[in-house]
Amino acid sequence: MFETVHGNIEGTVPGGDGARMVGNRVVFEYPSHTATDNVLMAAVLAKGTTVIENAAREPEVADLASFLVAMGARIRGAGTSHIEIDGVDELHPAPGPHRVVPDRVVAATLLCAVGLAGGEIVIEDGRADHMDMLMRKLTDMGLELEQLPEGLLARASRRLHSVDVATLPYPGVATDYKPFLVTMLSVADGVGIVSENLFTGRFRYVDELRRMGADIRTQGHHAVVRGVRRLSGAPVRAPDLRAGAALVLAGLVAEGETVVSDVHHIDRGYEDLAATLRDLGADVTRA
Repeated sequence: MFETVHGNIEGTVPGGDGARMVGNRVVFEYPSHTATDNVLMAAVLAKGTTVIENAAREPEVADLASFLVAMGARIRGAGTSHIEIDGVDELHPAPGPHRVVPDRVVAATLLCAVGLAGGEIVIEDGRADHMDMLMRKLTDMGLELEQLPEGLLARASRRLHSVDVATLPYPGVATDYKPFLVTMLSVADGVGIVSENLFTGRFRYVDELRRMGADIRTQGHHAVVRGVRRLSGAPVRAPDLRAGAALVLAGLVAEGETVVSDVHHIDRGYEDLAATLRDLGADVTRA
């Protein structure tokens, strides 16, 4: 049972110490990545069988399930919309090291950086099969992309072309990619329409891009982005993790200096974004 106590949500299992949850059928209205992960982890030690319907299908869900299976969990269907978990009495240490799947949002950040600034990079361990729909959009915009044995090659040698983008649950275009794509569209040739179909309030960074000279109009869950030749450096604020990273990328193609504040948001998702971009030749300093 769950209850709210002084603004905190507390959960308990009736029956006192040693009591276990009981397996059940869980149907998600929306295939939430985090909710799927949490129910999956809870179900592996619950009594009986748990079935998750409309489960998230992201590669990270399948990777988590793989690790849990190595620890003794009994899971079927991870990576699909229907997952079945038979509860076990206990887990044990995994017999060997587990290599976590590459971070596809970090990979997407670097792909979009190349699209904006030009040049060529190889993202070690980058996996195109985890980003199918994004790869299609980036290719349509003019990036040259190739899966190599050592990683993902990205090359950009000309101005980008505008495309329309709509966010959807995986394997569609993830909402976390959207700030990068909007930034790319802001300097692309043509007009692109971006539709946010998953969450509300995900265009807060648009005002910051406008400070830099972007021509973007928003209405409801749509944004119309008319590409300009060049952005201008300006002081901007990172409203959240991915938007903050997108503003850093915007600074790569802006004339003059761009100062991004509230960068603690960015630190949540990147080991050291400034250092990574510096290694690629960008003039970025962490103050």
